[in-house]
Amino acid sequence: MPDRYFDEIEIGQRWVTRARTITEADVVNFAYLSGDWLAIHTDAEYAGKTSFGQRVAHGFLVLSTASGMVPASREAVLALYGMDRVRFIAPVFIGDTVHVEMEAEEKVDREDGTGMVAFGFQVVNQRDEPVIVCTYKLWMKKRPSPDSE
Repeated sequence: MPDRYFDEIEIGQRWVTRARTITEADVVNFAYLSGDWLAIHTDAEYAGKTSFGQRVAHGFLVLSTASGMVPASREAVLALYGMDRVRFIAPVFIGDTVHVEMEAEEKVDREDGTGMVAFGFQVVNQRDEPVIVCTYKLWMKKRPSPDSE
């Protein structure tokens, strides 16, 4: 994972996170926190009559959960810089188990002892199907020189 400093990450390095099951409690709590009570997420009768046949977890719930699965180093990662080209390409249902697969794709060096790393980022379900894809960018520190420690 981005569990190392900017200068220790190599383009092409890949990581796979632990998995997590999306629960009904997750969906209800996310609806409460976000205010998104759309019937496709919260009404089983309504959702059962749609083309999905059941409730669908909020895309941003799944994306937020996936972001939380990235075990970023608190010494090396300064902040999430952003996400580009986010696409919700398949539904996630209550009871689905997801994990994240990441690959370092680009590094932008800065002169202030930091840099940005862009990762190809996929949220993948238990059937090995991508459900969300994006470019996930982290603002990271370079390894401190021994002189500065």
